[in-house]
Amino acid sequence: MLNTRTTSARSARGDAALWTVLAAATGYGFRDAGSASLTLDLVLPLVVLAVAVPWSRRRPGAAVALVNGLCVMGLADASTPGNAHVLSLAALSCLLGARVAEARRPLLVLAGCAAVDLATCAVLRAQPVWWFYALTVLPAALLLPWLAGRHWRGRRQLVREGWRLARGLEERQHLVAERARLTERAEIAADMHDSLGHALSLVALRAGALELSPDLTDRDRADLADLRGTIADAVEQVRETVAVLQDPPDRDTGAGLPVNDTVEDLLSRAVASGVPVRWERRGASPPLSCLVERGMYRVVQEALTNATKHAPDCSISVRITHEPDRTRVSVVNAVPSAGGPAHAGAGPASGVGRGLIGLQERVTVLGGSLRTGSGSGGFHVTAVLPHRATTAARTGTPAPGPVTAPGRPAGILGPASPSGTARRPDPGMVSGPGMASDSRMASDLIGAMDPETALGEILPESAERLASVRSDARRRSALALVAPVVAAVFFVPSAVYLAWQLTTSVLPPSRFDELTTGRPRTELAPLLPARAYPYPSGHALSAPRPPGARCEFYRSGRDLLHEVDLYRLCWSGDTLLTKDTVPAGRP
Repeated sequence: MLNTRTTSARSARGDAALWTVLAAATGYGFRDAGSASLTLDLVLPLVVLAVAVPWSRRRPGAAVALVNGLCVMGLADASTPGNAHVLSLAALSCLLGARVAEARRPLLVLAGCAAVDLATCAVLRAQPVWWFYALTVLPAALLLPWLAGRHWRGRRQLVREGWRLARGLEERQHLVAERARLTERAEIAADMHDSLGHALSLVALRAGALELSPDLTDRDRADLADLRGTIADAVEQVRETVAVLQDPPDRDTGAGLPVNDTVEDLLSRAVASGVPVRWERRGASPPLSCLVERGMYRVVQEALTNATKHAPDCSISVRITHEPDRTRVSVVNAVPSAGGPAHAGAGPASGVGRGLIGLQERVTVLGGSLRTGSGSGGFHVTAVLPHRATTAARTGTPAPGPVTAPGRPAGILGPASPSGTARRPDPGMVSGPGMASDSRMASDLIGAMDPETALGEILPESAERLASVRSDARRRSALALVAPVVAAVFFVPSAVYLAWQLTTSVLPPSRFDELTTGRPRTELAPLLPARAYPYPSGHALSAPRPPGARCEFYRSGRDLLHEVDLYRLCWSGDTLLTKDTVPAGRP
């Protein structure tokens, strides 16, 4: 509300200042005219300007037409067509170009004003000077300021569009930073779920095994039962924390960062904790990428975690088979006895159930496949991973226009930004045990990326919009430069020809006095101009003349913008019969 009032007050002050300037020009023209009418030539124009200037904001076309009416009053003047209202017409025409974006309606307004001016000259049978004024001065006051106003509007629009795009780019950068923060939370959640959850499950399993020791007292067994219950509560709290940290709609778990642990280390710790695990590796171990190694590690870790939690007393079989172009990881845990806890695939009724879902996303991003479900021998978790991570289509709705560096897996680029661009992860943001090598690996993988890819589609969109605005500005500038040239080519020849006719038909007063009636034309030819004046006024043509005489008219001065007295020479054959003066003013 306050901003609206401030804008209105600023507009009112601007209108008052413009009216003051135009009123001063009108007053100067009235003073210079001398014998002008106070009401018609001063009071009426000031009232018209007081109406037209505020109208120039809401109805700029009507304001131009209103001020053009003041110029039409000059065309009806018998002494001169020129007046100070041409300045007001040019000012409001400039505002018309600056305040109206389209060109069709303003051009119709300008053409209508020019037509009214020419029609006025035709109705009043104006002198050639008036026609010249209506064909050159008034169209120039209408067209050229309008073009200047359009050019000014285009430049302002270009500046505003540039600042708008800059603000949009800054907002998108904030969104990218926020997205990076959310992705960091999701990565932390994934590590907590995969690492901490697995470790707590093994601790709970060992505590359960200690309860069966025959050397413990009843109190010790009770304490161990409490410890196992506390660990179970801690696992549930970890799951709840993971649920808060994760960002399910756009979570990208494809950037699984490796730790220094190996699958052998993981299985050895499980065996040492009392988990009944049997494992074997078939085929020659090929050189695997860090991402594939980490994917194998996560598959085995997640399967062991689920098995120890949901089927703690059942045997687990792990088999890793290396084929020529891929590696197959298979984890099978026996189904618990009837009435026991659910198998690994079912998960707890109150759990968040994100382990296998996240594992599916991770394997898919690496270009592999994951199958889980019950089968012969128990619950199966089977993952097939390529030896080199490849870009694979992600499940669900992919982000539009992902940016992938050549030869690099899409998983390392992180989630798509709101503009559809892959985010370049910051290795320095990852911290915690075993993460130093992960940061180095991420730096090596993304080191050759162009930093500008972080902006993605922001740059093409901004460039496209900016190019459109610049094109409009250039077109207006070219029109503002070409239109005067075209107008000059059209008007200048006629103006030069008219000026030539007027100046070569001037008979100076001194020579007019030397002319003597009754003398032949051959004797008077040196005193006469090269040609007679071709545009005498109607009242000059209607003046009485001698019977049978042929009359010629000559201008008495070289003033092109003011009507001057005409000299009339009437001839009878080749003899000067009479000479007289026709006053400039109409009777």
